[in-house]
Amino acid sequence: MRPATTVRLACAAALAAALVLLPAAAASDRGLARLKIAERDFRIKAPKQVRAGEVELVVHNKGPDAHELIVVRVGPHELPLRSDGLTVDEEALDKREVAILEPDGPGTTRKIRVDLAQGRYILFCNMSGHYLGGMHSLLVVH
Repeated sequence: MRPATTVRLACAAALAAALVLLPAAAASDRGLARLKIAERDFRIKAPKQVRAGEVELVVHNKGPDAHELIVVRVGPHELPLRSDGLTVDEEALDKREVAILEPDGPGTTRKIRVDLAQGRYILFCNMSGHYLGGMHSLLVVH
């Protein structure tokens, strides 16, 4: 075979392999649950239920301030507060934390994938006073 023919065959084989793998990657994302979450001062708008498994959280900050999103598995008790009385004691929740999106400014959209087991989770912003001001939402995973 001539060198040019060998290069063409190698390129054709690489393209064929990519075309075989592309639908598989797209198919795996099709089954992925996506939860759209909107954060605004003292409010989180989020779905209330989702099936267990891998979930992509798509978080949009509608402002006017920076917001974070923390996801923790919860039991029958309320979240513990720090001594300041304004923020949740995150260190006390270490073993129950599922995801943390650091604070980001208004107008931003962030994504994170998490694997959620059946149970109850709370989504909240822990910026000073935001949790107590109502910036939290309960998510039931079934």
